[in-house]
Amino acid sequence: MSAKVWIDGQLVAREDAKISVYDHGLLYGDGVFEGIRVYNGRIFESEAHFRRLYDSARAIRLEIPYTAQELVGATMQTVKACGFTDCYVRLVVTRGVGYLGLNPNKCERPTVFIIADTIDMYPREMYENGMSIITATVIRNHPNAIPPRVKSLNYLNNILAKIEAADAGVPEAVMLNHDGNVAECTGDNIFVVRDGVVSTPTTTDGILEGITRNVIIRLCRQNNIPVVERSLQRVDLYIADEMFLTGTAAEVIAVTKVDGRPVGTGKVGPITRRLIELFHKCVREG
Repeated sequence: MSAKVWIDGQLVAREDAKISVYDHGLLYGDGVFEGIRVYNGRIFESEAHFRRLYDSARAIRLEIPYTAQELVGATMQTVKACGFTDCYVRLVVTRGVGYLGLNPNKCERPTVFIIADTIDMYPREMYENGMSIITATVIRNHPNAIPPRVKSLNYLNNILAKIEAADAGVPEAVMLNHDGNVAECTGDNIFVVRDGVVSTPTTTDGILEGITRNVIIRLCRQNNIPVVERSLQRVDLYIADEMFLTGTAAEVIAVTKVDGRPVGTGKVGPITRRLIELFHKCVREG
């Protein structure tokens, strides 16, 4: 079955999926998106994903020309057209076609497209044995500039930190905020475990409020694993007993070394393994 892409209400072959070079999503990164997982033919955390999509759009004064219910249906239509039961979905809403110049009011109608495909964020051995990360020198966007809670098409901030990670020979980098506290990684939220307590930065620390992040917090509370949202300093990473990252694409993956320092024993810790098991059970059971 050939891959299909949904664009503004039409399914087209992937090679025919095109947008205008005058689209402000391309010209200026003006738009929002969601990365969504489909497991066993069902959208995982559908309500949370579409709420965040519309929240992001509202924050940048972008009116999505479809209801959430219509986009849920379009998402599943795309997934089925591509023959998937398990996949990653990228749903993008741009400001639409306009003119050269920043004025968003020149764009008549937002462009919406949906891609369903497979994704492999990290090698399988990293999921089994953990990964190494660094702290980037690039800091997270100030919340009064481009709010990190808005999942916008402008990811240059993250990309610059990702370049640092690649230069260091590791797959991910931690980004600090303007106060010097831990924010998040380039594509994932971060958690540390210390003395049996799971901690993760708050939404006011300059993070995207991750869907998988919130699932992990919920699983901790449901399974009597102490969890807190609090500001973390860089030293908290160095003295952690365990560390792991979460994201829709990445799912849940352990970190065993940060800035050349082993995390705890340097192996995947018991609480991390437990949460990985609980997450995959949650995914299977829907």
